[in-house]
Formats: sequence, C-alpha cells, structure tokens
Amino acid sequence: MYDRRIAVVGTGYVGLTTGACLASLGHRVVCADVDALKVARLRAGQVDILEPGLAELVVQGMAAGRLEFVVGTRDAVRDAEVVFLCLPTPMGAGGAADLSAVESVAAEVREVLPYGCVVVCKSTVPVGTSTRVAALLARDDVAVVANPEFLREGTAVRDFLHPDRIVVGSDSPQAAERVGALFSRLGAPTVLMDAASSEMVKYAANCFLAMKLSYVNAVAELCELLGADVTSVCEGMGYDKRIGQSFLQPGPGWGGSCLPKDTHAMVRIAEAVGVDFALVRATIEANNRQQHRVVAKVREAVGGNLAGARIGLFGLAFKAGTNDLRDSPALAVAELLAFEGAELVAYDPEVSKPLVGMTVVDDPYRAVSGAAVVVLLTDWPEFRALDWTRIARLMDGITVLDTRNHLDGDALGRAGLVLLGAGRSALAGAPF
Repeated sequence: MYDRRIAVVGTGYVGLTTGACLASLGHRVVCADVDALKVARLRAGQVDILEPGLAELVVQGMAAGRLEFVVGTRDAVRDAEVVFLCLPTPMGAGGAADLSAVESVAAEVREVLPYGCVVVCKSTVPVGTSTRVAALLARDDVAVVANPEFLREGTAVRDFLHPDRIVVGSDSPQAAERVGALFSRLGAPTVLMDAASSEMVKYAANCFLAMKLSYVNAVAELCELLGADVTSVCEGMGYDKRIGQSFLQPGPGWGGSCLPKDTHAMVRIAEAVGVDFALVRATIEANNRQQHRVVAKVREAVGGNLAGARIGLFGLAFKAGTNDLRDSPALAVAELLAFEGAELVAYDPEVSKPLVGMTVVDDPYRAVSGAAVVVLLTDWPEFRALDWTRIARLMDGITVLDTRNHLDGDALGRAGLVLLGAGRSALAGAPF
C-alpha cells in the first residue's frame, strides 16, 4: 500500500526533505539533480543543508535501499509512478514567479514518463501552473497534481512528518487521491481540491503570515511611542484563539526564501486579473520600512552619523536554526548600515563565508571588539549565554540593540550595558 516508486526532481530544501521523508515512510525514492558535485556528496551521506534530522534520514534511507541520488532527470523518472517537481521558482522580473525550471523539466521528461504516472508540482507556483504543465507534457495519460509544501526551515523534517494538513489539488480526483495516499501513514487531515485552489493555498497562507509579522512590527513601533510593552501586548493577543501566538514576535523584518517572493508574486497574480491587492502591497512596504527603522535606531545610538562607526552584528541567517541567507533581513539591515558608511563586523554560528560590505568573524567576542553599538539580528540561543560583562569591556560604546527581544535585560544591565529592544520603552518596565 505504501511502497510506491517515486522520483523527486531537485534536491534543495524542499526536494531533499521530501525525498528523504517519503523514503522513511517506506517508498522507494530516486532524487535527481543537475549538480553532479551535490549528488556525489549526497551519495556519501554529506548534507550541506542545516536541517535537524535530515542528514540522518538521508543516511538511513540509503542504507535501507529506499533512497538514491542520480545526476539528470530523464533516467530518474523512467520507472516512477509519481514524479515530484521540487524546483526553484524565484522572483523574476517585476516580482512574478520564474517558472523556467519547472517548464524546462516538464519539456525534458514528457517523452520518458511511464504510462499513467502522476506529476506533482511541489514547488510554489502561481494559479494555472498545473494546467500549463499538463499542456507542456501533452500526455493524456499523465495527470498533474498540485501539492504545496508547508515546510519551515529549521523544522522541515518535523513539519513534513507531523503536518497540520496535507493539501492536494487536481482536476483529476483519482490522481489527487493517489497522491494523498502517499502520506496516509502521517495521519494528518488531507484536503482534496481542484488544482487552482491548491496552488492558491500556499500563496494565501504565506501572504497572511507576512501580514501578521508586518502588523506586529507596526504595533511594536506604536508601543515604543506610547509607553507600552509589545511583549505583553502580544501575550494578551495570543491567548485569543482567533489570533493564536505564532508569528506574533517583532523583528528586523521578515525574509527567507518564501515570504518575499510569494508576497510579490501574489501582487502580480492579482494585477494580472485586474485586482489591486493593496493589503499585500502595504505588507511589503511595511517590511521595507522596518529595516530602515532598525538603521535609524543604530544611527541615533551613535549620535546621528554612521560614517566610520564600528557596529557589531550578531546573526546573519534569516532565522535561527538555518544557515540560509536568502533575503535575510539581517543582510538588508547590514546593507543599509554599510551604505551610510558604518564599519561592520559580524558573527553568525552557521555563516562563515565572506560577505560584501562587512567582515565576518568566527568568534562573537571579535565581532564586538571596539564596537560603538552591537545589533542582534538573528535570535540564536547561544547569544543569550554570552559573557556580557566581557562584551562590555570589549565595546567602545554601551548600547546593544536587540531587534528580536531575545536577550536577558538583567544580565546586560548588570554588565553596565544599555539594552534597546523592539516595541519596549522604559515606561513599560523594559530593561534599559
């Protein structure tokens, strides 16, 4: 019942997690990629993606003979009952999703797909893509299904194996049921629908989450001006079951590989049918403004001029638990600081490669040496455990800007440092 022959095209975050997790459910999975070096490393059990549990699943799947990696696509799909397309759909010109990778693979495999197989679009794609892929395949015997992923970086394996729901959409109910059955061991609610609705679900969900984050950042700004504490405000809001506690934390802005491109794509999707989705446009604008607000706080802390000011940065990845720098708000803030002439020294526990506009060091204490201000941009747990008395001695200034309200104010206060949080003021009892 569960043993199906599956091909997964693409071994990025989504593809590798999908392949390894499906193999762990008992399916026989072949993962294909055009990058020969990446395939060689995966065959050796070397996973470059920082994702808890993923490397272990890859090794276990290969040892059990249920998971293999190949170079190229055509050979991978020849014997497959189900083919998952886990390909990049980056932001293209004007914000629209770039579907060139999806379309290229569909054209490449159409002649070698087995009779009666199902092609699944796992990538985030605009409404109508399943119809477009079906036209490119030009195979009446091959059904196309949309099965959007809801994986968060840093918890992707857990999210796959313990999902809130599984969404499967196709204009062929039989094909949708066939794909839904692949996940039956997970015991999660499976929502079957038409292809267009399934494609819209992912965009609608991500845009809602982005709006929630931008809303909280706007509330945090009001709290700073009115003497309220955003942490208390969000706690009071979060107990309302209609709102919930997730995505209620202020920060330097949202980023990563999904929310930026999906919000822009939603605006373009709406424009294409004559709809002005002003709410999503405002969400994007509010996010851009948030990064400028962080820079304004740093500028004020150094006396109004960032030129030549040495700034220590804690965190570069777009979120803790990952080494992904794609559309990281930390990098956006760093770029703005560098543009105004600041000298940046940065530390992130999972980022060591050189980056333009800053010096990346391998020790948090080196990052703060001589700094006028230290700015926390990614809430890695280890930052709370640093020796803040030592940091105070190493800094030239005394100000620490915590954009995520992550640090222990009492510990910094004892060290003689001034902690500036997000959405907090002295009137609200925040540790200044």
